[in-house]
Amino acid sequence: MAPQPLTPDRILEATEEVLRRHGPAKATVVDVARALGVSHGSVYRHFPSKTALREAVTARWLDQSHAELADVAAESGPAPERLTRWLTALFTFKRRKAGCDPELFATYVALTGEHSEVVAAHITTLTGHLARIIADGVAAGDFSVDDPATAARAVWDATVRFHDPAHAADWSSPSITPAFTAVCALALRGLGFAPPRD
Repeated sequence: MAPQPLTPDRILEATEEVLRRHGPAKATVVDVARALGVSHGSVYRHFPSKTALREAVTARWLDQSHAELADVAAESGPAPERLTRWLTALFTFKRRKAGCDPELFATYVALTGEHSEVVAAHITTLTGHLARIIADGVAAGDFSVDDPATAARAVWDATVRFHDPAHAADWSSPSITPAFTAVCALALRGLGFAPPRD
């Protein structure tokens, strides 16, 4: 059987495994090449430096949440419900990553600290989703804000406890779900949403 071609995706998958085993401080491009059965020069043909490889791994991890969240942002239906679904999906994704693979999650926490441009692009993408939902809510009369982009960033900042890896230790607390529900309700009220009274 012919060997699989060396692709950026294969390299990134191998890099994740190496990072999981060795952590970001000890993992090297040579370790990645060894895991793939190729020379480190072959890895460098796809990623010109260790920094570029680590940036790509970080971006790949952050991008995994984008498609699912983009789908929620693009849904039809009332904006308040979509906003709550979007925030819930983000929190669920981050909590699942932290709980299912804690070693790799810790590695990504370290990598995101190193690559602020990658993280900034990630935040720009996700606050863009929020701005779309909020703009739809303004158009439908559900929200009353002047600038959906500014409001989106405020919602992002207000919910930081539920998506920033710095708060991952809180995510398994029994009190986290009621706290999340309360912050979502507060965000909706801050956007001018008045839920119908029973």
